[in-house]
Amino acid sequence: MSADFWAGYLSGAIGIIIGNPLDVIKVRLQAGSTEAVAAPVSRQAGRFERASSLVRGAAAPILGYGALNALLFVAYNRSLMFLDRSVADPTDPQGTALHKVWLAGAAGGVASWTISSPTELIKCRAQLDTRPGVSSWTVAKDIYQTRGWRGLYYGGTITCARDSIGYGFYFWSYEYCKRLMASPNDDPHMIALKVLLCGGLAGVATWASVFPLDMIKTRLQAQTIRPHPEDQSLLRAQSNRRALNSLEIAREAYRSEGAKVFYRGLGVCSLRAFMVNAVQWATYEWLMRYLQDPGFQVQSQIS
Repeated sequence: MSADFWAGYLSGAIGIIIGNPLDVIKVRLQAGSTEAVAAPVSRQAGRFERASSLVRGAAAPILGYGALNALLFVAYNRSLMFLDRSVADPTDPQGTALHKVWLAGAAGGVASWTISSPTELIKCRAQLDTRPGVSSWTVAKDIYQTRGWRGLYYGGTITCARDSIGYGFYFWSYEYCKRLMASPNDDPHMIALKVLLCGGLAGVATWASVFPLDMIKTRLQAQTIRPHPEDQSLLRAQSNRRALNSLEIAREAYRSEGAKVFYRGLGVCSLRAFMVNAVQWATYEWLMRYLQDPGFQVQSQIS
């Protein structure tokens, strides 16, 4: 397989390992858990049922998000080369118009949706389900047994919209940031620091652009969970009524909690996004150079 596939896969898996604990907090804030909303972020990790809650739902993303990230980068690179025939190296599209970078990122987001939709559903349900012994695998099995294969794509439309818009801004903001910081006199250490910074900022910009859509997606998918008897969150209130669609969820959330509900958890998410995407982009760029030229480190040191 191509270098961008493996670089994308490994960097995606590493990103999930780093960011899953904060992602658990973010999802529970979005879903409206009363305990999560009431507690300060610094105390929320300690309020979960047990330490394993902070890695709950990680198995599906580690496998799924690695594949998703691989598909995303392969689709982005091919789309960018299709939109701009002059691009020889899609990892460094200096002469490409930024709107083409955005369109290629959006195309990558649509392509990755085939994996992100079931992965997000399983992750979301595993993180929100407070029943003992719940894992990604038990959630996936439950969805398949009750809803079939189509059930894995519940909430798929809004997930696709989130991914296409979000990944458009993801690649656009990363490339824009790199161009702003570019300097011909940078040494390797400065280049590495700039990759980390640009990757982190791209992650923050991406989530800021689609966070309301992500909140609606989380609440939409949370409707299918059977809440624990002691759970006092919105999950229990939603469990005894008909399932709402995305527009109805948005209207109800705004009516009952105001506009701020669409950005609840953005602070935690931004912190996570910066850390994860800084490491993810640095890993991707390093792996791309290594896989394309295994001797690049030695050569650069000799020169």
